[in-house]
Amino acid sequence: MSSAQRIVVPPALAASQARYFGEVGRAWVAALPRLAAGYLERWKLLLDGPPASGAVALVLPVRRPDGTPAVLKLQPVDEETAGEPAALRAWAGRGAVRLFEHDPGTGAMLIERLDASRSLSSIPDDLQALRILSELLAGLVSVPAPAGIRRLGDLAEGMLDQVPAALSKLPRVEDRLLVRSCATAMAEQLPVTGDRLLHWDLHYDNVLAGEREPWLAIDPKPLAGDPGFELFPALWNRWDDLTASGNVARAVRRRFDLMVEVLGIEPRPAAAWTLGRVLQNVLWDVRNERTTVDPVLDSIARALFGRAT
Repeated sequence: MSSAQRIVVPPALAASQARYFGEVGRAWVAALPRLAAGYLERWKLLLDGPPASGAVALVLPVRRPDGTPAVLKLQPVDEETAGEPAALRAWAGRGAVRLFEHDPGTGAMLIERLDASRSLSSIPDDLQALRILSELLAGLVSVPAPAGIRRLGDLAEGMLDQVPAALSKLPRVEDRLLVRSCATAMAEQLPVTGDRLLHWDLHYDNVLAGEREPWLAIDPKPLAGDPGFELFPALWNRWDDLTASGNVARAVRRRFDLMVEVLGIEPRPAAAWTLGRVLQNVLWDVRNERTTVDPVLDSIARALFGRAT
């Protein structure tokens, strides 16, 4: 049996590619087994377990010629994924998964294999998990963004351009007020948008256990910008832990304050950029025809409005 015949694309990946990218996604999935087989031959890799996937990527556990365990990661190249190899090279394994090989033509990457069964979500104490994540994040954002990485300022300006259309699709007065308040807070930061290398999606399941370091980040969607833009995923994820506290607003602020302290950044701009992330998610929801602000987004924004003023 050829390598291509042995590679089965997980149904969940095929479904998500079709849902997000339509016919282009289906065609990409159909070509995946042959594409993967080509890299197994090119980089002299041996399959070392069943395939896995995220929402957009096929992940194959492999072994390199010297026996080192690794992962072959295949994903479409778009504006979110294009900068991942450059970010991993800039971090050079310090706090993030190590990049071994990369093909710019297809975006294929050969990366260090971590323990996919152990993420920060497995730590019962959410604040302990958050402190680990924050310490990891502090190291990542200490690195200046390499040339060519998308800039936060451009992203933020694009978001502000979308606000008027979004407001017209939100019938509730309180939702429109929230969107305007988030946009205003973020707009005030635009003169100084920063130059740090941001992960942009550092939540608990994107930090996995490793051998050379206890915890390492995976799957960056890199931006060049202000570290305050990095806090939102850790506030949004493990939401049940916040609701279980009995006071969601206080629990959100407790997470926010811990991250600000560990990163050594100013609370006011960090809160404003976090409100920008709330705005970003509302804009995504509106594009997907939602007509109300998600209650979780509403809770985070209201918890942090006082920190942004």
